[in-house]
Amino acid sequence: MPRLNRTTTASRGRRDQRDWGEVSTPHVPLPEGWREIHDFETAPIALERFLPHPKPSGPCLEGKRVLITQAEDFVGPALMERFRINGAEVCGDAGDLIEPSAAGKLIAAAGHIDVLVVNLVFCNPRIALTATTDRQWAMQFEALVHPLHRLVRAVLPQMIKRRAGKIVVIGSANGLRGSASHCAFAAASGAQLAYVRAAGAEAAPHNVQINAIAQRFVASRMSLPDADLAEPGIAAQVQDIPQGRFAAAWECAALAAFLAGSGSDCFAGQAFPFAGGWTG
Repeated sequence: MPRLNRTTTASRGRRDQRDWGEVSTPHVPLPEGWREIHDFETAPIALERFLPHPKPSGPCLEGKRVLITQAEDFVGPALMERFRINGAEVCGDAGDLIEPSAAGKLIAAAGHIDVLVVNLVFCNPRIALTATTDRQWAMQFEALVHPLHRLVRAVLPQMIKRRAGKIVVIGSANGLRGSASHCAFAAASGAQLAYVRAAGAEAAPHNVQINAIAQRFVASRMSLPDADLAEPGIAAQVQDIPQGRFAAAWECAALAAFLAGSGSDCFAGQAFPFAGGWTG
């Protein structure tokens, strides 16, 4: 399957940060070892306690055609790697899906799709509820919720016709547990997970499984860019994780691969917490 790379969006989340203003972080001591990291690529090895490294095997996906959206953002690169390792034919699209017709055009261009991995990424800054404007609120739904429905609506008919298909949504645990100063993002995340539950129930009789990963505290170039590794806010986040570490992006990708395989056939409309115990 060819790579559909209409518009590179790797920096879009950071670009949109200007619409939210400055974000402050608390000053707390750093965990031992964080200041020693200078190259993010070495972080999974140098910080084994936080980012364990060995990459496990997963379900065989040979012969499966997989489409991954926003493949250059957040866990997108790890998803691309994991699905290819597991034998799938992978198409990674880096285009912007906010425009109403973009999702339908993408599905049409991709053709046959056995697995759709919906990786929708947008900035998630800390901002007080009373300071959140209507535009900032709407932006979260335009980026995270509306494209999800358009993608599923476009791909589901071919999966129903074949009576086979998997849709895996990379969602957020903010939709499962309240987090102060993230109201707009949490509302959009919650809408994603509610949509997965309803869509999953509707698709299940057709042997199409729709599920979501409700993730948080997953290390990637977007969530832990090089310049932020020594920020006090990182240490504060680690202290908030019961497991005591960030998950590596490959761990999230491994769960996505499982949900795309035959071993997950009895899961439908589920939102799986993936946050190191943070959701309780």
